[in-house]
Formats: sequence, structure tokens, C-alpha cells
Amino acid sequence: MSLRVAVQMDPIETINIAGDSSFALMLSAQARGHKVWHYDVSTIAYEDGRITAWASPVTVQRVVGDHFTKGELRKIDLATDIDVVLMRQDPPFHLGYISTALLLDRLKGTTLVSNDPREVVNAPEKMYVLDYAQFMPPTLVARHLEDVREFQAKHGSVVVKPLHGNGGKAIFKIDEQGTNTSALFEVFNWTWPEPHMVQPFLPEVERGDKRIVLVDGEFAGAINRKPGEGEFRSNLAQGGYAEAAELTPEEEAICAAMGPDLKRRGLVFVGIDVIGGKWLTEINVTSPTGIVAIDQFNGTDTPGRIWDALERRHAAMVASSS
Repeated sequence: MSLRVAVQMDPIETINIAGDSSFALMLSAQARGHKVWHYDVSTIAYEDGRITAWASPVTVQRVVGDHFTKGELRKIDLATDIDVVLMRQDPPFHLGYISTALLLDRLKGTTLVSNDPREVVNAPEKMYVLDYAQFMPPTLVARHLEDVREFQAKHGSVVVKPLHGNGGKAIFKIDEQGTNTSALFEVFNWTWPEPHMVQPFLPEVERGDKRIVLVDGEFAGAINRKPGEGEFRSNLAQGGYAEAAELTPEEEAICAAMGPDLKRRGLVFVGIDVIGGKWLTEINVTSPTGIVAIDQFNGTDTPGRIWDALERRHAAMVASSS
């Protein structure tokens, strides 16, 4: 069955098609005969019970510099004109992001939104992961300087990161002497109203930070991301590079523990980050990435697997409402 798919994402003109997961999902949808639309999150509106957006039909192709063709921009009704919405714009996860997600949640029962917007609101990356604290390194979530000093006294060198950051941005390593701790927390507390996440620096990160993708709660593939020269951050967006990877027994246990909950919540496409083969650090549900690299190393079709799951969920939704 052909579906009408609207992709809520950042400007398609500026994406890097070599590794962009949203683009890979659009290509896969198009190959299945689904009609694809693109819209900017800022155009969503609510009026008299209708959720609308200004969108353009798009055709995509893997040709650098000529990767899409857009049709006429027009207002569409996300309930009557669309079957599936992919919520794929990049964070930051702030009140604007949350407000849009809560509007999309009003489509429940008429249009399938993935990942489930209500559950995305309930599962910010660095907060949801606390549900699986047994797999995490020692972790402090705080903004009071003395709490940080006490934590550092116990653990030595630490890493500080914004609670709702993304892409490896604004992650700082503080040495065990804590020379810049107070200055850094002045900046963090001035910039962000929420607490911040502090964890011991894990030397194992030199061997890589594994991105593991789960589709509808089941393991779909993994890559190991290693820091670039002069960096301790392994995010590909921060100059890291990828290599093929398999799961350790500890990582298999992490996937098995969270898989049923992801499926129940409607978190279809999820990327988790694990350091040293055992330390869970994030559960990425807002706009996960990594599937293009995973498929290049493994010869798999992760976008196709995601669409299999979405098509099953859409069919079940239609059947339950008829």
C-alpha cells in the first residue's frame, strides 16, 4: 500500500546526503512507492482541531548537488492528507521542540507519527537513560558547584555536557585538579537553566564510542566511532570516524533490557551510545543517526527495516480505528 509521508526536518538543501539518516529514509520510502513531502517545523499550525503545515512534495536521488526536486509549496492537513509523519528535525530539545511534539501528538489515531511524539517528550536523551542507571558510569545531574566538586573529588577527571545538547556540542573535559571547574560552571549556568550532566572521563573512549541502532526494540546494527586527532569526542559531527563493530555481551544485555520498553513506547528508530563495550551514556530518540554508515559496513538495509516497522504500525493503527 502506498503511503503519504511527510518528513519534518531541517532544510533539505543543506543536508550531507553521504551520511544523512533522514535522506536515507526518504530514499527508502520513495523506492517503496510512498509519496514524500518535506516541511519545516516552524510552519506547523493548529486551528479548530486541525494540524497543518506548509509542505512541498519532493523527489530525492543520491546525486551530490542535485539530490532533490521540490514541487509547489502548499498548506496540507497532517491528519487527512498524510499517513505517516517522520519527526526528524535536529534538536536542541527545548520548549519549541516540545510544543511541536505535543501538537503532533494530537494526530494519534489518524496519522502515525514516529518516533511517537508524546514519548519523545517523555524521553529526552540524557534523562531517559537514567532509567537504565545499572548500565551507566557514575553520573551526576546538577548545577550547584559544590555538588560537582564533591563528585570530582571522588572520580577525578570528569566530562561535563549540557543535559539537552546534541551532536557532541559543548562537551568539556575537566582535569582531576578541577582548575577550570568554577569558571566552566559559571558559563554553563548562565547559558542553560536546567542542570547539567557530569560523568567520570572514561579513557576507554579512545577505543571508540559505539552507536547501536534498535528498530522497534530490536538490534539492527552498530558502528564504532573513534575520536579524530586532538579530540576526545567521537561524534562523527565533531571529526570522529567510524569502523565496523559487533556487540559485546554487556551491550547485548543493554539492548535486551530496553528493547521491550522502546517498542511499547512507539520509539521505532533509536540510537544508543555505549563506551568501552559496557557504559551506556545516551539513548537518542529525537533524530537518531548512523544508519548510513552501519549499512555501508554491514551490507544491511536499515531504512528498509525501519519502514517495515512503520508500515506494520500504520496497518495496525488503521485496523484498530476501522
